[in-house]
Formats: sequence, C-alpha cells, structure tokens
Amino acid sequence: MGAITYDMEVTSSIPPAKMFKAFVLDGDTLIPKVLPQAIKSVETLQGDGGAGTIKLTTFGEGSKHKCVKHKVDALDKENFTYSYSIIEGEALDGFESISYHIKIVASPNGGSICKNRSIYCPKGDNKVTEEEIKSGKEKASSIFKAVEAYLLANPDC
Repeated sequence: MGAITYDMEVTSSIPPAKMFKAFVLDGDTLIPKVLPQAIKSVETLQGDGGAGTIKLTTFGEGSKHKCVKHKVDALDKENFTYSYSIIEGEALDGFESISYHIKIVASPNGGSICKNRSIYCPKGDNKVTEEEIKSGKEKASSIFKAVEAYLLANPDC
C-alpha cells in the first residue's frame, strides 16, 4: 500500500511570524505549558533545533502513546516552514514512516493559516482509518488553537 497523505488548514488571527515563533520555535516549552494534558514535555536529545535535531516528546496522561522521538527534517524561519519525522516510538507501530510538514502563511485579514500535511507510510496492508485521521486533525487543530488563545491572552509574548 502507498503513502496516505492528508492536509488540513487552521486559521488564526495571529500574524504568521508571531504564530510561527510561538507554535514552532518556542513550541517545545510553550505547548506543554498551555496543554500539559496533551504534551507533558519536549526534550532536545541532539542538535540545535535545526535540521537533524532529535527530540523526545512525552505525551500527557490520557494519550494513546507514551512518547515518540522525532527528527527535524527542515526548518525555514524566513518562510515559516517546519518538517519533521517520527523516528521511534509506539506511534510507528504498523508504519514505515510518519512525517509532518507545516507551513504558516498570511491570511487576507492579517492573521495566518497553518497548513499541515501528514504523510503515513504503512507497513504491509496496514491502514489509517477515517476515525484516526479525524482524531489527528482534531488534536493538531486544538494545539494550534491553544497556542493562539495563549498569544491572545498574553499579547506581549
């Protein structure tokens, strides 16, 4: 079976540069702060945050998975793009690879749109169900919206 790709977009009233800084550049500390039930911690194991960096994400209590290791594939601060791949952890069970590509672009109203592409390459005849795709989209959207709410409540960040 081939790769399973799905795209999603989430809009925000926050401008792209500020949203990219909070969601991507400061996300390792900010997301566990605003959503500790989803992500307990993110620890850099190797690297400086750029391409090749290895990170360990530990999920909150109610999560399906305990933790994952991911590798930063690309980080472009000027164009607000970020790509990473899961390299270790229970999330890879049944998959050769899982990767995510995030791009934050300006929206016509002065805010931003977070475009997220998820690519799952299953092992054998493993499939990703519509329910799993829907759940993944909801989780990603809720994290983005939590960061947006934090920035709206703390405009000096």
